[in-house]
Amino acid sequence: MKPEQIYQNLKEVAEKLSIVVLEQNLRKTSAGIKVKSGLCRVKGQNRFVMDKHISIHEKNELLAYCLSQLPHEGIYVIPAVRTIIKKFTRDKKQ
Repeated sequence: MKPEQIYQNLKEVAEKLSIVVLEQNLRKTSAGIKVKSGLCRVKGQNRFVMDKHISIHEKNELLAYCLSQLPHEGIYVIPAVRTIIKKFTRDKKQ
């Protein structure tokens, strides 16, 4: 599966979990503040803000890690994408 297809499928999983994925310019601001991609809550909605300047591989890793931390077992995820998400699942015993 191509990285772009993986990213699209990861975004679909996020949507099923009521997470809106937004790509934004997250370059350093003029004040020198560095902003990173990540999950946040805005006006009661979950949003994953993604830096549009990072590589597709980094986007896939960040989104897969985020999804691995959320309860996604009850929704259908294609096997190839489930495998990618599973790589980032933390050991619950820690």
